[in-house]
Amino acid sequence: MNDWLIYCIGFIAQILFSSRLIIQWITSEKHQKVITPTLFWTLSLIASFLLFIYGYLRDDFAIMLGQGLTYFIYIRNLQLQGEWEKFPRIMQYILLGAPTLIAIYYFNNNVIDRDVLFKNEAIPTWLLTLGIVSQIIFTFRFIYQWIYSERKKQSSLPFGFWMLSLIGSLLILIYAVYRRDPVLFIGHGLGLMIYARNLFLIKKSNAKETTA
Repeated sequence: MNDWLIYCIGFIAQILFSSRLIIQWITSEKHQKVITPTLFWTLSLIASFLLFIYGYLRDDFAIMLGQGLTYFIYIRNLQLQGEWEKFPRIMQYILLGAPTLIAIYYFNNNVIDRDVLFKNEAIPTWLLTLGIVSQIIFTFRFIYQWIYSERKKQSSLPFGFWMLSLIGSLLILIYAVYRRDPVLFIGHGLGLMIYARNLFLIKKSNAKETTA
């Protein structure tokens, strides 16, 4: 596949990821506290699917790992907000089954691809390790958010989510520089500012509650 088409898929995914953050940020600024609109999770789901494909086309296991771990958490948050049931039934089946089928097809029916993902000469071991660690930290924010939301029985983005976002994004930016990946660099460059702003809003909101 042509490089321009691969990068196009990646940039579309990052545009959607950036759009979800901008929408969440604007909504939060209006209320002066962190708000999680439904559109945040819908855009997350679509973008995650596209970035998973981008990661495979780039032979980048770190990207695929990160998206594979968070994909179903996005769906769960839509369920907690009561929005998943509004999706057409056929779309629910496609969104639930497509990533699993892709993973089964590529990892079970194409042994060569497994070797390429883990032994890619373009990505030295130390850089692959950095990519995986950064993706695990960045992904764990959603695992943390999922556990927190399940306890509260409502979808929300707590302080720990934004702190893990900030740390993970910084590490991914370092990975993007060495990998020379404009998709990751542009996407996470914008995110850093929004993560820092949300941390400030949460601290500000907590300070007001304490004073009250």
